[in-house]
Amino acid sequence: QVQLVESGGRLVQAGGSLRLSCAASGRTFSLYHMGWFRQAPGKEREFVAALSSGGNTYYADSVKGRFTISKGNARNTVYLQMNSLKPEDAAVYYCAVDPRGVPTTATYNYWGQGTQVTVSS
Repeated sequence: QVQLVESGGRLVQAGGSLRLSCAASGRTFSLYHMGWFRQAPGKEREFVAALSSGGNTYYADSVKGRFTISKGNARNTVYLQMNSLKPEDAAVYYCAVDPRGVPTTATYNYWGQGTQVTVSS
């Protein structure tokens, strides 16, 4: 059974940095897309970043140049390095994995429980 556990979310000042982690277990994830999404109160869940099974990276325009997605050496951990954080980046951040589908859409079958990122202005 696939399990995803996010961590790293906390309160940070605008302009600061955070690194979110997502530990995946239950499968071999080398051929899985791995993505990060976020959902702010009253808004729909939106795509943030993804690392495809082929190694390509994708970013939402709103985070391009500030956020970086990467895999850990063990290949079952995915990180989201977030720099130059803005108040509008505040949300619950979710990681997701799936061997199929489009990496940039919320069609993943496996999701974590989320980690809260709060950005103070």
